[in-house]
Amino acid sequence: MARFIDAVTLTGRNHVLLEPLRQEHTDELLAAAADGELWKLWYTSVASADAALSYIDKALEMRDNQGAMPFVVRRKSDGKIVGTTRYFNVDAANRRLEIGHTWYSKSAQRTGINTEAKLLLLKHAFETLNCIAVEFRTHWFNFESRAAIARIGAKQDGVLRNHQLAPNGTLRDTVVFSIIASEWPTVKAHLRWMLNKPRD
Repeated sequence: MARFIDAVTLTGRNHVLLEPLRQEHTDELLAAAADGELWKLWYTSVASADAALSYIDKALEMRDNQGAMPFVVRRKSDGKIVGTTRYFNVDAANRRLEIGHTWYSKSAQRTGINTEAKLLLLKHAFETLNCIAVEFRTHWFNFESRAAIARIGAKQDGVLRNHQLAPNGTLRDTVVFSIIASEWPTVKAHLRWMLNKPRD
């Protein structure tokens, strides 16, 4: 049976390359997560050094068994891996998917990296995969993530209360956002404007 999402490298004009995740990326991903000790943020799922291999194994298992496609995010200016992101929760029959499992090194935050990565992922989803909707989800308490998702043009659909059990035993309320196909041209124009506007 053909995959809905084939392995593909997505290349931005200025900031990023998105490459399919491989086991060989482990050391570079660990170095990226260490920039800001991202695993210490209790509301995220960034892997610590001890859990990195398991994190990558699970991502590749999701790719092989559930049709997901995990990527590493490589910064074009210096060639360093600065994070990871993923297509997952793939519903090929209804041409829907989710973008998530996204995190960036501290040094890559508040740059054009996330904006260009989202532009590449959304363009591929809507223009190559012909998706009718792309979803984003985040923890209720991840206020930075919620703001970033809204800033790219996604609209909040609702909140799934007590949606998941977190590793620390707390209950996660999940905020759900989406972009639908009819909104994509406007969102694309907005993302391109964000990439081209002068930065403070």
